Amino acid sequence: MLATGLSGLTSSPEGAVAGKERSRLAPGGRFALRPGARLRLSQEDSGDASGFDGGKEASRKTLEKLTARLAELQELLYAGHKHSVLVVLQGMDSAGKDGTIRRVFEGVNPQGVRVVSFKAPTLPELDHDFLWRVHEQLPARGEMVLFNRSHYEDVLFPRVHGLIPRTTWEQRYQEINEFERMLTQEGTTLLKFFLHIGRAEQKRRLQERLDDRTKHWKFREADVRERLLWNSYTRAYEEALTKTSTTWAPWYVVPSDRKWFRDMVVSERIVHALEGLRMRYPSLPSGLRATHIS
Repeated sequence: MLATGLSGLTSSPEGAVAGKERSRLAPGGRFALRPGARLRLSQEDSGDASGFDGGKEASRKTLEKLTARLAELQELLYAGHKHSVLVVLQGMDSAGKDGTIRRVFEGVNPQGVRVVSFKAPTLPELDHDFLWRVHEQLPARGEMVLFNRSHYEDVLFPRVHGLIPRTTWEQRYQEINEFERMLTQEGTTLLKFFLHIGRAEQKRRLQERLDDRTKHWKFREADVRERLLWNSYTRAYEEALTKTSTTWAPWYVVPSDRKWFRDMVVSERIVHALEGLRMRYPSLPSGLRATHIS
């Protein structure tokens, strides 16, 4: 792997997007957190948009091509019924998880895609191990599932708010790693994105929700309370991402102050991963090949 000069991040030499249309993005592997490397979010530029030859306007055409290609690949995934894909989106409040889903996946067939969001555990869920509620939401063959917040909430929120002892959330890192290893060994492609937003940009977005009446529905009082715990969440994310970025399921730390750049990086990585599956449309069963429609 080629070093980029960014703390804990690596770059891969592979092409950005295979096929007729190639993204002008630098290889998305550049934002992959190397297993064993220590992440310091304060050293990562949340406003970085380097590696792309253009700005916001130019990005629209690139994203359109990536979105169209993703739609083709998702149809192949659904038709082939051999692989499954799990996309995990994590980030501070207002980092853009909803927006990423809306823009990156706008062209996919809803028949083969589900979005799951994990909130505070219910009482029945608390009576089981913390991964119990995750299992039933995993993608089946041919399906793509998007976790808008995920099982990682159980090593973040409880830690920051002191709801579980240190020994518990530290043990969960290894449990998550083994869980994700099992998924990949069973044929699930797992893509994990941490949407890295800066504190100043978060403030701007939250203020915008207050000032714009069309965005009032997005604002939650809890967002203000959680913002006061920014440093605690930063430390929790740094450790969680460091401990759970593995060779089989690395984290991508995506600069997210610029929404257009964030969307391109996430889209490019997903397209690249799906193309790596070398999927093809299934052939007609031999008994149907001579069929004629009259």
